[in-house]
Amino acid sequence: MTKKYSIEVDCANCANLMEETTKKVEGVKNAVVNFMTQKMEVEFADGVDEKSVMKAVFKACRKVEPDCEIEF
Repeated sequence: MTKKYSIEVDCANCANLMEETTKKVEGVKNAVVNFMTQKMEVEFADGVDEKSVMKAVFKACRKVEPDCEIEF
């Protein structure tokens, strides 16, 4: 399953770091962060709880970009 989320990130480099960080979270098959549109697309592994995965994604992204926001 793939879902799109609105994000708030300050620079293209931070968006790239958030993308790489998201890809490493357990339960995420793939992720794309687009700085220009302020969107994050996450493909989840089969059978995972998307809300708990997104909480882990948010926590991981906050380590990269402390003031980032993800609407989920």
